[in-house]
Amino acid sequence: MDRPELADFLRVHRARLDPADVGLGPGARRRTPGLRREEVAAVAGMSVDYYTRLEQARGPHPSRQMLTALARALRMTGDERDHLFHLAGEQPPRQRAASRHVSPGLLLILDRLHDAPAQVLTDCGEVLAQNALSRALGGDALSRPPRERNMIRRFFLDPAGRTLLVPEDFDEHARSHVANLRAVAASRPADPEPTALVAELRAGSEEFARLWAEHEVAVRRAAVKRFRHPVVGLLELDCEVLVNDEHHQMLVVHTARPGTASYERLELLRVVGLQDLSARTG
Repeated sequence: MDRPELADFLRVHRARLDPADVGLGPGARRRTPGLRREEVAAVAGMSVDYYTRLEQARGPHPSRQMLTALARALRMTGDERDHLFHLAGEQPPRQRAASRHVSPGLLLILDRLHDAPAQVLTDCGEVLAQNALSRALGGDALSRPPRERNMIRRFFLDPAGRTLLVPEDFDEHARSHVANLRAVAASRPADPEPTALVAELRAGSEEFARLWAEHEVAVRRAAVKRFRHPVVGLLELDCEVLVNDEHHQMLVVHTARPGTASYERLELLRVVGLQDLSARTG
């Protein structure tokens, strides 16, 4: 592990970014350009002390999960992420059929969406990145253990995966998840990830097994979804999906139509959610 080079690499990348680049507000006037250390730590999900020690070349050896979080927080390209891993004495992640390194193009759009819940998912349903309003709506998926970040797995195997949904819509969501996963599995027959996920869900969920046997196939498309939030109440949102085929990732955005009750409630959620984020990172 090359601590001095790693520290310098982190400092240079932090100095290149503005708060808006990572979905944060401008905050107080800044004496120097770039993000503050506490902002990088908050976006990466680590303590300020831990990140500070890394930049001061006196930190512990970061885990692979921590390196991935840093690369994402500092908006590194794939080559820059690989270099970060090398500086830490680790082999970079091998490129798999569905990359966990979020497409820079999708991240660029995500960081600029302040008034709509948005998140980046793999086509198998794993949450890779969220904006603040997405976390306010459905919780911080990246704070969960890795296995619990998959929306499809949570929907069928964890009752908490349906907490925000309206019970009358359960069947529609279930069919959509199954039909999409079947399309993904068929498009990547040599990829073990969708195959393993299907096997796990067929064994663990009678509902999934029953729907899988019906052979419905459909990729994710625009739809209207309902969420019952514990603070602001019922939200009826339009769901739009932007797909990046190269990385097998998608940006899912939920919006409310102006003039509706859902629009007003989403605005309230935005205020409440940002206040909560400021309280946790201040």
